[in-house]
Amino acid sequence: MRDLGKFNYMSELSESSLYANGKVLTKRDTSGSDNNWIGVNKEIYEVEVTDARALKDLGNNYFDQKGFELVPSKVADLNIDFFDNHKVISKYYPDCERIIKDFVKAKYVFAFDHNIRSATGKKSKKMIKGGQQVQGPAHIVHGDYTLTSAPERLKQLAQPPGKNDTLSSTLKNTTSLIDKDLANQVLQNGRFAIINLWRNIAKEPVEVYPLALCDASTVSPKDLVVFEIHYADRVGENYFSKFNTKHDWYFFSKMKNDEALLIKQWDSLGGLSKSKGSKPDCEVKNGPCTFSFHSAFKDPNTREDAPDRWSMEVRCIVIY
Repeated sequence: MRDLGKFNYMSELSESSLYANGKVLTKRDTSGSDNNWIGVNKEIYEVEVTDARALKDLGNNYFDQKGFELVPSKVADLNIDFFDNHKVISKYYPDCERIIKDFVKAKYVFAFDHNIRSATGKKSKKMIKGGQQVQGPAHIVHGDYTLTSAPERLKQLAQPPGKNDTLSSTLKNTTSLIDKDLANQVLQNGRFAIINLWRNIAKEPVEVYPLALCDASTVSPKDLVVFEIHYADRVGENYFSKFNTKHDWYFFSKMKNDEALLIKQWDSLGGLSKSKGSKPDCEVKNGPCTFSFHSAFKDPNTREDAPDRWSMEVRCIVIY
């Protein structure tokens, strides 16, 4: 089954003189909220989105090739209060690490960050106890890391947590999540990935603003626009995307809280990660993909009285 969904892409004016000093950026405060976006010119495109549940087969090992996969994952027995930062880190992070480690057969998995997203939660400025503010669904086609920011994030996690880091509430200011020697070894001659575990944390299935995922094999380097995120003590980067008719979009309708969606945010073995300079200059041809673009979208089949979406994504560093 295919739906028509509306997506925000970057306009073809990307990186033109209309952008602030040639840059696209935001400034993010310690609550996790953006003050405003600078240099972001968006265009709305209506594209087809396939309900992956209606397909008999997405292909063998589609996580490696497309960049996402849905797996069964019961969480009710953990009895987690998702709005308590300490309980999420102490009880839910280990479960996310176990799920991802078993799925990709990694040597190490380190959960390091999370967000809760809800339109009503954002509007009411709901706070996570001991953590950050609930954010709204991300309504722009994007990837969470870049050729620059992915390895930089691994380096940062081998240092004490910064002001915007979720783990600053649990790690001492002299303690790092990852051993520095291990991080250096991986960056020199190893393989690492960043994988999000995305979950519906409400009792009701997701109907409002479900998450769509772009087949990574349909992404080209010319689509990419670097989006800087200026934190209090560091600068991160995302990729936004310009429109490409080749992009192939999927979603999993009515996700329940006993399912987990694994989203590849970066893979150092992927084709795009092998480029030189600030932008990838090669296509994904063989081997695993580098990352999957994703975005919330409005499903035209959503009931008018459907409950709002409440979701959580947990970001994990994976070392093979």
